[in-house]
Amino acid sequence: MRPFILFFCFTTFLLVSCAQPADEPESSDTLNDIFPKGQKGSAELFTGNAYNYGLVPMDSTYTTLVGNVYFEPGARSNWHTHPAGQILIITDGVGYHQIEGQPRETLRKGDVVQCPPNVKHWHGASEETGLQQLYIVPNTEKGVVNWMEPVTDEVYTAQ
Repeated sequence: MRPFILFFCFTTFLLVSCAQPADEPESSDTLNDIFPKGQKGSAELFTGNAYNYGLVPMDSTYTTLVGNVYFEPGARSNWHTHPAGQILIITDGVGYHQIEGQPRETLRKGDVVQCPPNVKHWHGASEETGLQQLYIVPNTEKGVVNWMEPVTDEVYTAQ
């Protein structure tokens, strides 16, 4: 009788532990901050709340600008270009990136995006979840960013 009770308890434990719901996407409240939130971005350049924290300042030795941007849910950049391109490394959350004329891409932790030089694009958080991203802007002697018009809600929500 004792082996049966042990088997029953073990089987019940396995069933209960395996029946846990799948992990839900992280909400904006559960993002793991690597860097301080930083300075709030201008309402002229961002829709919603986005915060920038510089990590490597622009200089003539490295000619590379590196920083972290935290986008709250629903926040996004305006359309813009980078004269020498840009690299994004997603460190947490869920967001979007779109090159003009192409479908919107969904971004998640671990994704790397290469924004080609002088190509119009935008990026930001999803509607429900914030986004943390590192940005790398190389060859800053060519310029850093050329800001354009805001991304409309219609473009932002298009699949």
